Amino acid sequence: MRKSLAGRLAAGFVGLAACAAAQPDLEGTLSLSGAWALYPMAVRWGEEFGKLHPGVRFDVSAGGAGKGMTDVLAGAVDIGLVSREIGEAERNKGALPIAVTKDAVIPMINAANPALAQLAARGVKREVFEGIWIRGDVTTWGQAAGSELKAPIRVYTRSDACGAAQTWAQYLGGSRQEDLKGIGVYGDPGLGEAVRRDPLGIGYNNVNFAYDAKTGKPVAGLAVLPIDVNGNGTLDAEENVYATQAGLMAAIAGGAFPSPPARDLYFVTRGKPAQRSLAAEFVRWVLTDGQKYVTESGYVPLSAEQLKSGLKAVQEE
Repeated sequence: MRKSLAGRLAAGFVGLAACAAAQPDLEGTLSLSGAWALYPMAVRWGEEFGKLHPGVRFDVSAGGAGKGMTDVLAGAVDIGLVSREIGEAERNKGALPIAVTKDAVIPMINAANPALAQLAARGVKREVFEGIWIRGDVTTWGQAAGSELKAPIRVYTRSDACGAAQTWAQYLGGSRQEDLKGIGVYGDPGLGEAVRRDPLGIGYNNVNFAYDAKTGKPVAGLAVLPIDVNGNGTLDAEENVYATQAGLMAAIAGGAFPSPPARDLYFVTRGKPAQRSLAAEFVRWVLTDGQKYVTESGYVPLSAEQLKSGLKAVQEE
């Protein structure tokens, strides 16, 4: 049903996409900054749009969702990349969020963790993660795995203002990034590397920084820690979706993965972009032809209704 609806909507976008493709005179520079989660997808979209419009250049940088929001509201960039919900105060300052794709935040441990076999077989309940990052009363890997193992858990979190940390905190019953305990590390790459270097470490990453883009498997030296979604103490078949990025993305798309930590990712502009501006043309392309690059880039497509809503937000009046 969803595919059929998406197909009908895509057919309705043909005229718009053709119009965009017929504008070889587009030129200028588009600047985007913000969420690590959306950074790889934004780079890919920029590359593909640039092939259609060689006169357009892109300046895309990561630095966390907080930076993206700050930059776009200050007028320092055209588009902020944000991987969390947009607050009312931000909307009041002019933030216009447009959902463009979807991914998730997932827990990571070192591949040499002494409790890995038990954790992989049973999964980990949300309450255990809460005890690690929020309450601070789950302090050994034996507690996490239900064994006598006394090895301590070394907890890592993000030091930069980011959507991944806020999303993870909300999943664990918190309300903000500051609710998470742990050693602060900057950025997705930094947090992944900290855990990769520490056999007793635990952290969390956006999906595209947890899996190797070439192999589709977890980054070497890291293991994805499976979530026991239903809390029954075992990893059921429908919960065992972490072996490959494609398998996890399919679970998210099918609704079998909890939300949060699955979440929408946003382009944010300061107010509605001027009609026929480079920003408006790029956003419309992303929501139409640009969607064909989403799955192959390791993300989850939005519903046809969400895409339609995004187009309405930037449509000509």
